[in-house]
Amino acid sequence: MKNPIIRYLKKVFLSENVIGDNTSLQGLVKADVLLQNLIEEKKIPGLAITVLEKGNTIFQKGYGYANIEEKKQINPVKTQFRIASVSKPIAATALAHMVADGLINLDASFYDYVPYYPKKEWDFTIRQLASHTAGIRSYEGMEYALNKPYTIKESIAIFKDDVLLFKPGTDYLYNSYDWVLVSLAMQEASGIPFEEYVKEKVLKPLNMKKTVAEIQEHVYPNATSFYVKNRGGFREAIPVNNFYKLAGGGFLSTTVDIANFGKAFLENKILCKETISQFLTSASIKGKLTYYGLGWQVSQDSKDRDYFGHIGNGVGGYSNFYVYPKEQLVFSILTNGTNPKIQDVLDEVISSIIG
Repeated sequence: MKNPIIRYLKKVFLSENVIGDNTSLQGLVKADVLLQNLIEEKKIPGLAITVLEKGNTIFQKGYGYANIEEKKQINPVKTQFRIASVSKPIAATALAHMVADGLINLDASFYDYVPYYPKKEWDFTIRQLASHTAGIRSYEGMEYALNKPYTIKESIAIFKDDVLLFKPGTDYLYNSYDWVLVSLAMQEASGIPFEEYVKEKVLKPLNMKKTVAEIQEHVYPNATSFYVKNRGGFREAIPVNNFYKLAGGGFLSTTVDIANFGKAFLENKILCKETISQFLTSASIKGKLTYYGLGWQVSQDSKDRDYFGHIGNGVGGYSNFYVYPKEQLVFSILTNGTNPKIQDVLDEVISSIIG
């Protein structure tokens, strides 16, 4: 006879939600309570989660609203969120294909592909850009919230005349402009618009049908509204145009697509191990790990368990994507609020499920 607690949970969850017959049941119950509390305490407007174990869905649920005013609920399968920097692993996977196809050499100069970029004091490589060790600066002021219809090529005007902050390879500075430049180099090397290359090499083969480049003038019926919280509660976030920084933080997606993306890595369906290992190996600076590979965070959690993935934070979206290879677990958590300051809770959710 099945555990009555499992039967109860399946009964109270919506039909779109899933909770599996898993030995870590108490962990799943705790995770559910923690996430529901985020809604009840008005920390976030909405959230979706999908967790896979050995390729099977063990936890999938939507919380709160995709649109507060219309009381449109989050659907964990269909609702699209701004995934922010979780876009980087997707872009990195496209880059890996380009490396495998011989279109780009990671250790070649960026100028080999983009000769019109202003020369700096030092040269820098594609690998250094992808690992955030090239010395390119990060956002200044309100640059993270620009609302201009830049193409990737046009957008380099924002920072192209600035000096490098350090000699490439001697330090680490996380920023999204690195990946603007990587995507520009990919575009020039392939002769194909970056978004099209990603679609053909990554999204279509992995059946990520709900993962799309956000284009401001397009309507996405399944996308959330995007919110920011202030003292008066939630209000709609300011309009932004993320297309130019698509590689660093411009995709829309669902928790299911992102979880299945992680699953493909666990099942070794992405190129060969030799190519992928370059991307999932942390860079080192002066003998110290940066805990960042090429477009991927590569680290350990508080209990020294290895994972790779990414956290994302952008206007109207906050995301967690983790792949635990030893445990064969994938976590995909997406919210529709700017920097909600809930990472400690999400860490506890993940830890409770791992057990």
